[in-house]
Amino acid sequence: MARFQRSRGRDVRLITGTDEHGLKMFQTARDQGRATIDLADEMSGYFREMYAKLNISYDNFMRTSDAAHHAASQAIWKAMEANGDLYLDRYEGWYSVRDEAFYDESELADGEGGVRLSPQGTPVEWTVEESWFFRLSAYQDRLLALYNDHPDFIRPESRRNEVLRFVEGGLKDLSVSRTSFDWGVPVPGSPGHVMYVWVDALTTYLSGLGYPDSAGDFGTFWPANIHMIGKDIVRFHTVYWPAFLMSANLPLPKQVFGHGFLLNRGEKMSKSLGNVVDPMALAEQFGVDALRYYLLREVSFGQDGSYSAEAIVRTANADLANSFGNLAQRSLSMIFKNLDGKLSTDYAPSQDDLDLLADLDEMATERLPREFEQLAFSIGIEDWIRTVFACNQYVDTQAPWALRKTDPDRMRAVLMTLFQAVRTLAIAIRPVVPEAADKLLDQMGISADARDFAALADKDWLQPRRQWFRCGPARPDLPAPGTAGRGRGGVMLVDSHCHLNYKGLAEQQGEVLARARRRGVTAMLNIATRESEWDDVLAAAEANDDVWASVGIHPHDADHHPRRRHREARQARGASAGDRDRRNGTRLLL
Repeated sequence: MARFQRSRGRDVRLITGTDEHGLKMFQTARDQGRATIDLADEMSGYFREMYAKLNISYDNFMRTSDAAHHAASQAIWKAMEANGDLYLDRYEGWYSVRDEAFYDESELADGEGGVRLSPQGTPVEWTVEESWFFRLSAYQDRLLALYNDHPDFIRPESRRNEVLRFVEGGLKDLSVSRTSFDWGVPVPGSPGHVMYVWVDALTTYLSGLGYPDSAGDFGTFWPANIHMIGKDIVRFHTVYWPAFLMSANLPLPKQVFGHGFLLNRGEKMSKSLGNVVDPMALAEQFGVDALRYYLLREVSFGQDGSYSAEAIVRTANADLANSFGNLAQRSLSMIFKNLDGKLSTDYAPSQDDLDLLADLDEMATERLPREFEQLAFSIGIEDWIRTVFACNQYVDTQAPWALRKTDPDRMRAVLMTLFQAVRTLAIAIRPVVPEAADKLLDQMGISADARDFAALADKDWLQPRRQWFRCGPARPDLPAPGTAGRGRGGVMLVDSHCHLNYKGLAEQQGEVLARARRRGVTAMLNIATRESEWDDVLAAAEANDDVWASVGIHPHDADHHPRRRHREARQARGASAGDRDRRNGTRLLL
C-alpha cells in the first residue's frame, strides 16, 4: 500500500515498530533470568530482520522502549490529565496477560478446568491494584457520532458493526496504569505507576512522527490516512484510541482498517494445533514477490484467507510465470532476434494495436489505481491479469513470427506494441512484485526514475535511439511443491534456456559464463534453433562441462528446412528427439 502510494507521486510515511512493554514481557524475561530490555532487544531484532526479508519499506521503526516514545507517551498523558479525564482509584477485575487487556465479566467464557477465557480464548486472572482510570464512559456519545458521521472510519463494514454493538452496550471507565510491575512508561507525577500497555502502544503512531514536536513529520503527516491493524485489536484502535485523542485535543486518524487472519489450509493457526507457520519460512520457500502476489490476488483484503503450498505455486506459476513471464519472454526475445534489439516509433499502428494499448492504459492509470486506493487489491490484480491474457491473445492473433516473412513492417509494429504493453504491465504491478518488476524493467532499459504511474503519462518515452541488450529475461518459475530445499536459500531456480550465441553475447561468452557461475548457476542449456547456429552451440557444450546443447529447427522455421537426421546432436552428452536417456529410461523431447 505504501509502495503504491509512493508510485502515485505522494509523500508517504509508513510507521511500524515493536510494542515491548507489559506484564507478559516482564514475566518472560524474569522466567529466563535476564533483563527485560535484553529480551526486548532480541524480539525487536527479529521483527527488523523479518521486515528486511519481506521487503517492507517502512520510514520509521519505533520501539516503545525508546526515549523518544516515552516522551511522546508522557505528553499525551499530560494532555488527557489537563482535560480532567484521568483519576486515581482502585481496580478489581479480569485481566488477560496475553492480550494485555481488561475484560468485563459478561465477555468471559468458561474453559477447561474452570479457567475463565477472554473473547480471544486467552486465560484471564482476577487483578486487584491501585490504578489511574480514563473517563472512557464520557466519550460514548462522541464515539457513536464519529461512527455515524464518518462511516468509513472503521473498515471493513463487518468490523464497524462489531464496534458499534460494543459501544452501544455502554462504556465503562478504563484502567490505564499498573503498579504490579515496572516495565513500562512511568506515569508522570505518580511514582510506582507505569502506563497500561495500550495507552503506551497506541501512542507509537504519534511518536513515530516526532510528537509532540509539531515542526517535523508530525505537523506534516498527522492525522494518519490509515491505521492497518489485525482484526483482533480493532476495539483498542476504534474505541480507546479515538477517545484518548479526543481527550488530548488531537486530530483522529482518517480510517482504521482491520485485516483478517491467514489460515493454514482453512484452519486458524495455533500452537495447540501445531500448524503455526513462520512467515520467514514462507518467504524463503516461495519468494517474497510470489508470496505477496498470492495473498493479494487470492484473498479479499480485510477477510480471512487460506493458503497452501500448492496454491501459492499454482497461482504464481499461472499468472507470473506462464502468463506475464511468457508474454515478456516471447515479446522481448522476438524484438532481440528479429530487430537486433532496436526500438522505433516510425511505424503505422493498426486499430488492434491502438485498442490494446488504450485498454492497458486505462487499466494502469484508472481502473487498477482506483481499486488499490480502496484496498480492493484482488479486484485490481484481477483486472491486471485480464489485460495480460488480452496481450497473449494479441500475440497469438497477430503471429509476428509469420509476419517476419510476409510483412516485416507489420511485424515491427506488433513488436513495438508489445514492448509498450509489457512496460505498462510491469509498472502497474510493480507495487505488488517490486523485485520481479524491476528486474524486467532493467532488462528493458527503463530507468529507475521512470517506473512510477506518472511515467505512464509520458507518451514520448519510446525513442528510436533506444536499444536493449539482454539475454532472454528469466521467467519467475517456482519449483513444484516438495522440491524446495535443493538450491540456494531453499529454492531451486530454473531458467528455461539461454542463447549464448546471440549478438553481443558470443564475443563475451567467457565473461557471461563466469558471471553466471559466480551467481550460483550450475548448468546452462544453450539453444540453437537454426542450422547455422549448430556448430557454435555444440562447440560451447564440448568446451564447458556446465553447458549443455540443444540443437534443432524452430517450428516457426520448419517449413524452410528439409527433414534432417540430427546426427550432429548425437554426442556423448547429447540426445536427439525421441531417444531414451540411457541413465534412467525416460524419454527426452528437445
